Amino acid sequence: MHARSFVKNSFGTFNRIHQRTASLKSLGVPLIPHKGSLPSDLDIFSISENEPELDDNPSGGTFDDPNILKIIGMNAAQDATSSTLPPPAIQNRFLRYSIGKNRRDSEDGASAMVRLKKHLFAEVDGEQCTAPLSVYCFMTGFIDSVTFSAIFVWCAFQTGNSVQLALALARLFNGQHDYSFHIADRQALCSLITFIFGAFIGRLGDKLGCKTRLWLALGTFIQTLFTMAAAIAIWKSHQGSVADARANPAWTNVLSFVCVGFMSASMGLQGIMGKRLNTQFTTTVVLTTTWCELMVDPKLFDIRRIVISRDHKIMAIVCLFLGGFIGRVLIDSVGSAATLGIGTGVRLIISVWWLFIPEKQVK
Repeated sequence: MHARSFVKNSFGTFNRIHQRTASLKSLGVPLIPHKGSLPSDLDIFSISENEPELDDNPSGGTFDDPNILKIIGMNAAQDATSSTLPPPAIQNRFLRYSIGKNRRDSEDGASAMVRLKKHLFAEVDGEQCTAPLSVYCFMTGFIDSVTFSAIFVWCAFQTGNSVQLALALARLFNGQHDYSFHIADRQALCSLITFIFGAFIGRLGDKLGCKTRLWLALGTFIQTLFTMAAAIAIWKSHQGSVADARANPAWTNVLSFVCVGFMSASMGLQGIMGKRLNTQFTTTVVLTTTWCELMVDPKLFDIRRIVISRDHKIMAIVCLFLGGFIGRVLIDSVGSAATLGIGTGVRLIISVWWLFIPEKQVK
């Protein structure tokens, strides 16, 4: 009897609470107020004595509806579960700022890489390459002065070396049957082979773009490494710098051959890079063609205005002559190793220089 009365009273209280909760929602009043925040007439937990109790059976019959008990149990379980839920996650302002800053930094980094790649793979303007190509010609005379002073072999002019090897082969048929391989011929052969090897390295530029800033800077830096290796080799050889006669070269040991090989390879690479740019400086290592083209230039004597086809050829000749002159002066002053060390520094400057040559404008 007491249990049925308790259930009946609980159900009546639950219905009254539900009615007042709906009223509070319509008035915009919070459903979980703190103490003293609501007037007494809106207190959902104070039940007036004048309000009639709801009874499922006014005649005093038994309360036997099991669905009501299930509803009460379900609401009680929901109340218990809601009380154990974690507080809502709040994203503070600093966290939002950090996420936005990281996103902007990543976007800026990606755009910087795109700009750098575009800059490196842009083709240079051949008309703006006059300065570095002039220094290329200077280095031709500079390097050749070192090898010719020591062993009378040109590491850039392979025409003479080719003819020298032809003469060495002809000695086999002169009646004296001289089968000896003279050291001058061996040095000429070493220079020719390594020159071809350096020119073959220049074919890598066809993969990267033979006129791009990246290849021009990288290729010149490889020349720098070759020149540095030659300087170290001749320094460790402990040999002289100037030969008294062709029959008595200053360089004869293995390290001197290594020096000749690295210098010739650097000139072969320089020649193929200069040729790929297709300017009036041609290969920057051969002046025979340059002299011929200069002599047949139709505007050779038109001295009242600038003629690129004529003036650039004259610059190439003058720079090569100046390089040979300065190279010999340095050899007499500081020796071959130090001279090649200075040449290494000049090549390094050219390597960086290519990165700042203006790109070719699309017409």
